[in-house]
Amino acid sequence: MTQSILIEPAFDRLLQVAVEVFAECGFREATVREICSRANVNVASINYYFRSKEALYAQALAFAFQEANRLYPLDAVLDKGLPPEQRLTLFIGNFLHKLLDDSHLGLYSKLIAREIADPTKALDEIIETAIIPQFSLLTEIIQQILGAAADKMIVKRCLLSIFGQCLMFKHSRSIIDRLYPELIANDPAIQACAEHIAQFSLAGLTRFAQPQKRPIP
Repeated sequence: MTQSILIEPAFDRLLQVAVEVFAECGFREATVREICSRANVNVASINYYFRSKEALYAQALAFAFQEANRLYPLDAVLDKGLPPEQRLTLFIGNFLHKLLDDSHLGLYSKLIAREIADPTKALDEIIETAIIPQFSLLTEIIQQILGAAADKMIVKRCLLSIFGQCLMFKHSRSIIDRLYPELIANDPAIQACAEHIAQFSLAGLTRFAQPQKRPIP
């Protein structure tokens, strides 16, 4: 019992610092020595707690997703008693706020963005444990709106279109900050953008949900 109490602070500190260093430098440029120096622990601690730099990185990525989901829970979106249109708006609002959070969560988003842009072996596990559940949830909502008989390819394109609109605010933030900073200046502004994306997406989804007219011979 005493041993676990002594181990925990060092483990947690290493994990937190690893998120910071990997977010700043990326997996390939980050060094074990730098992480241990910032965490004020012996270099051997990496092997003791995580076995390798690769395992530490995978754990840091998983931790980043867990913290993001803890700070922005999807409880309301998971409520199947709500209309799918409302669930879609809630999902987009949750995702956009998560992407644009300027608190410590910004480091987690930066780390995740780096991994997606320059993937390592850790991405496969992250897709399985963190990304697929989000995709599955949005797919379920889209299918509710389009109808059970909706074409699967259309559902997938609609899903990526919705995510793409949100990710534009993240990956082009430096441009938005210079051209239209008022759009993401605070939480109400971000929420307004989320509601716009939802309305814009619902207009497109409604079009796909309508039965196709047969061409006049």
